[in-house]
Amino acid sequence: MMLQQIEEFGKYVEITGYRNISFSKVDEFLKANRKQNSLHVEVQFFEADLIATHEHLYFAVLNALQAFHSKTNKSKSVAMETMLYAAAQRQIQKAIDKIGVRPETKAMAVVVVGSSPKCVEAMIKELTSCVGSEPDDSVLKLTKPKQQKIKETFQISAEQLKTQPVTTEEALVNLVIEDVALLSTQL
Repeated sequence: MMLQQIEEFGKYVEITGYRNISFSKVDEFLKANRKQNSLHVEVQFFEADLIATHEHLYFAVLNALQAFHSKTNKSKSVAMETMLYAAAQRQIQKAIDKIGVRPETKAMAVVVVGSSPKCVEAMIKELTSCVGSEPDDSVLKLTKPKQQKIKETFQISAEQLKTQPVTTEEALVNLVIEDVALLSTQL
C-alpha cells in the first residue's frame, strides 16, 4: 500500500487490494459511502483478477483526472471515470461488466482518490474495517492465471505480445496501459 501524490491535479491516490472479500459487505459499504461521504474522497472497486498491476490503475486515475481537468469526462465522478479508463471503455455499464466487482469476486482491487492524505488513509481504514481483512497488494501482481484472463478480457493477441521487446508480463501490462491511454483519444 502506497499513498501517491498527483501534484498537477492536487490529489492523492491509494491503490491496494483485498482478498477473500464478501460482495455483500462491499455493496453495503458502497451504498453507505455514496449517501454520506464526509471524507470527500472517491472510491472505486475492480475485479483484481482483471487488473494488470498497480500501474494499470495508476494510469487510469491519471487519465480520469486529466479528463476532468480538460472537461472531456464522460461520467460525473473521478471514480467512475477511472473505471471507464481502466476498462478501456466509453460506456459505464460495459466498463462495470468488464472489470467491476461481482457477487463471485474474491479478490478486489481498490482505488481511493482524495484531496488530502488524511482523508484517503481514513477511507482505507474505514474500508478495511468494513471488509474485515487487511489490505493485500499482492492481488495486484500479475500471475500466470491472471495473464490469461487479462488477455481474453482486453482482447490481446499472442502476436501483439511478441511485438514488444520485453517479457510477456511487461508486454501485457504495456498493452493494457496503451488501451487505457488510447481511450482519451477517442472522444
